[in-house]
Amino acid sequence: MFLPRNRGRLNIFTILTGHKDKSKIKYLLLLVLSSLIATKNTQVLAHTVKISADVGGTVHLEPNDSPRAGEVTQGWFLLTRKGGQVIPLKDCHCQLAVYAEPHVTGEPALIQPLLKPIQAERYQGIPGTEFIFPKPGAYQLQLSGKPVTAGSFLPFELKFLVTVATGKVVNSPQEVENAISKQQGRTIGLTQPLIWLGILLISGGIVIFLVQINKKN
Repeated sequence: MFLPRNRGRLNIFTILTGHKDKSKIKYLLLLVLSSLIATKNTQVLAHTVKISADVGGTVHLEPNDSPRAGEVTQGWFLLTRKGGQVIPLKDCHCQLAVYAEPHVTGEPALIQPLLKPIQAERYQGIPGTEFIFPKPGAYQLQLSGKPVTAGSFLPFELKFLVTVATGKVVNSPQEVENAISKQQGRTIGLTQPLIWLGILLISGGIVIFLVQINKKN
């Protein structure tokens, strides 16, 4: 025996309009909220974790992990030692070097951005910086570090491959300096509060919608 084609549609309609079965409405709301949270977590998990010695790390590039040539890229690194404890910049003699790919060992770095302690998402004092990729293409970010306090973690070197999209070509160091100066005062990770605000607005809209349906019934 074949099931009616519209059976799934009727079940959904029943969940939304059935005034006697409020538990189904609550279940639907929880399901939607869980999906939104899972989407957020998927964005975090999308960053590849690199491991060197007993240190693991990920790199985050703003905006939206999609850097463009000739535009200021805000980058920050989340470093953790064995056991999951976050390593702030004050505990690490960290250096960042940017290489255009392909490159050979011993070749001078294209850029060596200065790292500074920043706040990003819920993390305080982690390594962050601002710089500009001069041209589109492949780059390697090489983050190396040693502990300020001997023995707290082992010296490490993490390498991240980045693909830079077409933007505008930067021809001189002065153009790089001018572009970065225009971005001063912007907070790294500005997109995260906006994402959470959107989730709250959507969730609130769903609650109001379901309450109105329940009152009508």
